[in-house]
Amino acid sequence: MTTQPRSYLFVPGDRTERIGKARASGADAVIVDLEDAVAPAGKTAARDAVSNTLDAAHPVVVRINGAETGWFGDDARLCAHPGVAAVMLPKADSTDAVAALRAASGDKPVLALIESAAGMANLRTLAGGGIARLVFGSIDFQLDLDIADDDLALLPFRMRLVLASRVANLPPPVDGVTTALDDAARIEHEARRARSLGFGGKLCIHPKQVTIVNAAFSPTPAELDWARRIVDAAGGAGGAAVAVDGRMVDAPVLARARRLLAAARR
Repeated sequence: MTTQPRSYLFVPGDRTERIGKARASGADAVIVDLEDAVAPAGKTAARDAVSNTLDAAHPVVVRINGAETGWFGDDARLCAHPGVAAVMLPKADSTDAVAALRAASGDKPVLALIESAAGMANLRTLAGGGIARLVFGSIDFQLDLDIADDDLALLPFRMRLVLASRVANLPPPVDGVTTALDDAARIEHEARRARSLGFGGKLCIHPKQVTIVNAAFSPTPAELDWARRIVDAAGGAGGAAVAVDGRMVDAPVLARARRLLAAARR
């Protein structure tokens, strides 16, 4: 996971036979979910099944149960397995839980899922508290704050995640799921909205969402053409001011063009 994933695809922890299909979907990362996807009575059996399925040659992310639950300790220790690439901590709201998870899991990277007002209020501390990436649990966050709209009402909170990530020198954050499974236009709209706000990836709940999300978080042919012309023009100017498409190319424009080309190479 040296290149940050664009798409994270959930698989229920009690349906481990789906992991192979999830890998084949093209998702950059697969999340095996021991939390919301598994009923309380099945938590232990699901953890055992996941333990027997983990493969160091094909590591996955594991979403464990929260620090406030009785399953947290055993889930965290499971994540020390070499078949676990990273751990997703639900309802992340304190650095104490992050520290406990890192200690129990052998210092695996922690993806902090921000799903509550408490987590959002402690965002700056969490971002600087040893996590690997921030993730927006938008559905649970809406429930906690009684927000019905997943657009303008959540815009300031999404921007807080982007800002906190940048200040803490973390990778761009990951946006929450789109619940529509068969509405490709909506999936694309929400993914491109997230990218335009500064997010670097998105959670997926079905394999058919993955291709759309990967495309939304990748440079388009038009963007790459623009970036190449910017870099070529700047290189040929020998440091002098230059215009492309009638617009001045300054340092930020050139930096953005180079960033797009680097993303395409990755």
